[in-house]
Amino acid sequence: MSRRDWFIELIAYWEGRLTTRHLCEQFGISRQQASKDLGAYNQASATPLVYTASVKGFVPPDNFSPLLLTTQADEYLTWLASYSPYSSMTETAKHTFQLSPPQRQVSPNVMRGLVAAMRQQRRLEVDYVSLSHPDREGRIIVPHTFVDTGARWHLRAWCEKHAEYRDFVLSRFRGKPELAERSSQGVSHDVAWNTQIELIFKPDLRLSPAQQAVIAEDYQMQQGQLHMTTRAALVSYLLKQMQVNTKMIDANPQAQQLMLDNLDDIKPWLIG
Repeated sequence: MSRRDWFIELIAYWEGRLTTRHLCEQFGISRQQASKDLGAYNQASATPLVYTASVKGFVPPDNFSPLLLTTQADEYLTWLASYSPYSSMTETAKHTFQLSPPQRQVSPNVMRGLVAAMRQQRRLEVDYVSLSHPDREGRIIVPHTFVDTGARWHLRAWCEKHAEYRDFVLSRFRGKPELAERSSQGVSHDVAWNTQIELIFKPDLRLSPAQQAVIAEDYQMQQGQLHMTTRAALVSYLLKQMQVNTKMIDANPQAQQLMLDNLDDIKPWLIG
C-alpha cells in the first residue's frame, strides 16, 4: 500500500469524511486518479469506506480497521500542523495553531559542505564561533548526523581539536568549508551516540496524590513511571524537552510536574 492509502485512512479515521478533493489537493492529482485510488484502497481493505450521499463523501464504517494508520493522535496533529490553515481542504486546519521558533540561518555553502563530508566520511575544515569563543576559530571535524532537538538543529561530529565527538550548532559555522581526506572517525566510533540510555520519570512527589494521578494519566505511566529510551548523546536534550532540570528543582511543583527517578544512571551523559 502507498502513501495515498495512509492519507485516505488518516482523513477518514480522524475527520470522519473523505472526498476526492482531499486527495487532489494533497497530491496534486486529478479527480479521476483520486477515484481510482479510493477504489483501489477499498478493494484492499477488509473494512472499505462507504460513500454517503448526505455528506457527499466516503465515511468509515463502525468497524473500520486501518491498515497503515497508528491511530495515535500525534500522527494526525503532526500532519495537521504541516498543512496551511488557509487551505480549503480541511476545516480542522483553520482551528489549529502551532508555535514556531525563529529559524536560525545556516549558510548554504556550509550546509552543502557538511552534507558532502557526511556522505563521504571526510574531514572538513571550517570556522566555528561559540559563546566561549565568539571570534572565528578554525575547526577540523568529521560530521555524521544532523539532529533536530525541537528548538534548533545541531550537528554531531568528531572534533579533532578536542579529540572527542561533540555537538555543533549549525548556525554558528562560518566561512566556506573545505573537504579533506577520508577519516576513520565515523558514527560507529561515537560511543555516546551508539549507547542507549533509559530515563525513568515519575510525577513530582510534592504534588498531591490526585495531582500526581493527573500527570500519570497525561503520560500514560505504568505503575507511576514513564520509561523513555534515547541515545546517551541526546539525554540532556530530552530532559530539556520534558522540562526536567537536574541541577535545580523548580520551587513550584506544578511547574516542575516531573522528576527523574534514575538520575545517577544518566549523570555521566549529561552535558555541562
